[in-house]
Amino acid sequence: MAKMDETLLMLKDLTDAKGVAGNEREVREVMKKYIEPYADEITTDGLGSLIAKKVGKQGGPKIMVAGHLDEVGFMVTQIDDKGFLRFQAVGGWWSQVMLAQRVTIVTKKGEVTGIIGSKPPHILSAEGRKKSVEIKDMFIDIGASSREEATEWGVQPGDMVVPYFEFTVMNNEKMLLAKAWDNRIGCAIAIEVLKQLKNVEHPNIVFGVGTVQEEVGTRGAKTSATKIEPDIGFALDVGIAGDTPGITEKEALGKMGKGPQIILYDHSLVSHKGLRDFITDTADEFNIPYQFDAIPGGGTDAGSIHMTNNGVPSIAVTIATRYIHSHAAMLHRDDFENTVKLLVEVIKRLDRETVDKITFE
Repeated sequence: MAKMDETLLMLKDLTDAKGVAGNEREVREVMKKYIEPYADEITTDGLGSLIAKKVGKQGGPKIMVAGHLDEVGFMVTQIDDKGFLRFQAVGGWWSQVMLAQRVTIVTKKGEVTGIIGSKPPHILSAEGRKKSVEIKDMFIDIGASSREEATEWGVQPGDMVVPYFEFTVMNNEKMLLAKAWDNRIGCAIAIEVLKQLKNVEHPNIVFGVGTVQEEVGTRGAKTSATKIEPDIGFALDVGIAGDTPGITEKEALGKMGKGPQIILYDHSLVSHKGLRDFITDTADEFNIPYQFDAIPGGGTDAGSIHMTNNGVPSIAVTIATRYIHSHAAMLHRDDFENTVKLLVEVIKRLDRETVDKITFE
C-alpha cells in the first residue's frame, strides 16, 4: 500500500471514526483535533455540531463552510430471546447493499462485532429467492446465545451500529476507498480550507463546521447556522458519480477526477445564482476544473443553511463519489484538492461589497 502522507492519515482518521446520526462525538473529537490549530475559537451548538471560527477581518462577512459529521448506519431497537438484534436504519439504505455485511455495535462496555443476516436462500421458495430481502426482515448476529448474553456484553436498545470497512488506497493511488466518505470528505475540506487560510489575509470571518444529523433531515445545519448567522453558506458533501457501467448522462453527469460538482438544483435547494456565478467565475480565472449536476432526489445541509434567519445565499459543492450509502465508497483525491483550492480562492475574494452584490443579484 502507498505510504500514508499527512492528508491520507487525516482522511483515514476521519473515515475510521464511528458516528451515526445522533452519535457524532467520536468524529467531532477527530475533526476538532485536526481543525483546532487553524481556528481562533472552537464551540459547539446545542446538538453537538462543531464550529471552528477563524477571523480574517473583524466585522467582515461570515462565511460558513460545512461538512456533516454523521454517517448512515443503524440503531439497535430490540434484542430477541436468542440474542439476535433487531435494528432501525438511520439514514437512507438500499436493502441490496446490506446483507452479509460486517458491522460494529458500539456499547457502553466497548465494541461488539456483528453481521447482518436473513433467512438463507436455500430454504426459500423459488419465488422468494427472486425478491430482495426487506430491511424489516433482517437482523444482526453477534454470536450471542441469548438476550442475557448480549446484554452482558453491553448491548442495549439505542446503541449505534456502524458499517465496518478499512480505509484503502487503491492501485491507482488517487482512488480512495473508505466507509463514511458521506460525509467525512466534507469535514476534511472544511479542515483543509481553514489550514490554507491560516497565514493568508482575507476580508471575512470563516466558520469551518462539522454538522450533526444531516442524514436524518439536515438538523445540525439548522442549529449551527442559527448560532453563526452566516452571510454566505457552503455545504460540502458527496455527489453522485455517473461514470460506472449502466448510468447514462441523463441520470447523472458527475465523473470522478473532473473537479468539484456545483449543484444547480436539488430537493432542498435552488442554488443561489449570484453565488453560483461567482464560484464558476473564480474557477475559470484559476483554471480549476468543475462540473455541474442537479440531483432532484437528494438534499444537503445547504437546504437548511439557506433558510436561516432572513435567508442566506447558499450552494452545495460536492465530490463525485461511487457507492455512497453503503459500506464502502470511492472518490478521487484530485477532486478533494481542487475543491479546497476553489473554496480558498472564493473566500479570499468575499469582502463585504462582493457579498452584498451577490446577495442582491
